[in-house]
Amino acid sequence: MHTDQRKWVYLIVLSLVWGSSYILIKKGLEGFTPVQLGAVRIVFSSAFLLLVGWSSLKKIERSHYKWIAASALCGTFIPVFLFAYAETEIDSSIASVLNSLVPLFTILIGFLAFRMQTRWVQVAGVLLGLAGAVILILQGAKVNPGQNYLYALLVVLAALMYAANANIIKAKLQHVPAMAIATGSFVLMVIPAIFLLFFSGVFSQQVISGDHFWSGIGYVALLSVVGTGIAKIMFNRLIQISTPVFSTSVTYLIPVVGIFWGLLDGERFTLMQVAGAAVILAGVYLVNRKRK
Repeated sequence: MHTDQRKWVYLIVLSLVWGSSYILIKKGLEGFTPVQLGAVRIVFSSAFLLLVGWSSLKKIERSHYKWIAASALCGTFIPVFLFAYAETEIDSSIASVLNSLVPLFTILIGFLAFRMQTRWVQVAGVLLGLAGAVILILQGAKVNPGQNYLYALLVVLAALMYAANANIIKAKLQHVPAMAIATGSFVLMVIPAIFLLFFSGVFSQQVISGDHFWSGIGYVALLSVVGTGIAKIMFNRLIQISTPVFSTSVTYLIPVVGIFWGLLDGERFTLMQVAGAAVILAGVYLVNRKRK
């Protein structure tokens, strides 16, 4: 398959997988606390990646590990917990839409930290996208007065960290195999995740005997192996065969999938929220618009 075709296949598959991740997080939280869910997710993902990618670690040079550590923190470890905490208060569909800010932050971080060239239309796109996020958050708070929409800022922070990760991989890990980056990242994360797992109370009789423990395990296992493990390998490879902005354009389709699952689960999504989402995606379009 030609590279141009392969990158579009990756983009579509990742959109479906990650668009479904938000409802899986929501369902997993029925049986776990945010810390428990995040720790279980990382441990499951680590086990899968170490099983399939152990041999790839030899392709990582010592000088790469500091950047792999940075990628692990920004691309997985911290966002996993941010999303889990956010979805204790906000709807999964809102979280999926706010994640669309990733391409906007990718441009911003690329310009500030990596001195990548930026055009005025991209700056306009960033500002437009942020305006859409404000509309979405304010309208969400109005529609769901019982939810604390300050938690939406945790998703915004996670999007910022995802954008930093995309730039790190493109600028510093371009020639490291995608499997090696993913496996190396989880090797560095698994020990602190196990520590959190044991001290989070996940093995207590109260948690294990809960009504949603085993269903929660199933949701988190699916989220970990497919949504984190396999998807992380694909995303790292997508960045390498395309550009940071194209790769994070997966967020064009993620909201559609996320909103679909949210509506099926009984969440409300008003026309004003649709307008806010449209404004965000319009900003993403301007950021990705090619120079004539």
